[in-house]
Amino acid sequence: QMQLLESGGGLVQAGGSLQLSCAASGRPVNSYTMGWLRQAPGKEREEREFVAGVSGIGSRKYYSDAVKGRFTISTDNDKNMVYLQMNNLKPADTAVYYCAAHPTSWGISRQPSACSLWGQGTQVTVSS
Repeated sequence: QMQLLESGGGLVQAGGSLQLSCAASGRPVNSYTMGWLRQAPGKEREEREFVAGVSGIGSRKYYSDAVKGRFTISTDNDKNMVYLQMNNLKPADTAVYYCAAHPTSWGISRQPSACSLWGQGTQVTVSS
């Protein structure tokens, strides 16, 4: 069974950057479709919002309209890591960010219910 552990969250001013990391153990990251979802303050688990995803072989990447052009997802198969580079952060990006594994494809579903595995989350707070 794969386990996921996020890191890299923190407090940043609007316009700043952060890089989130997700360390996977137990199985190679390229054996799953991986991604990042976020849960904004006051939202329930079922309302987690898809942010970015990457196919198992890394050939296809997906982004929500809210982050397209600002965030970049990447993987390092040698280190078994998934990253989310976040640039030009906005207060609306404030949320707990979760690394997740998807058994099929983000092209089929981006709903949190489609994810089979989650990390514990890392808090990102963007001040105005």
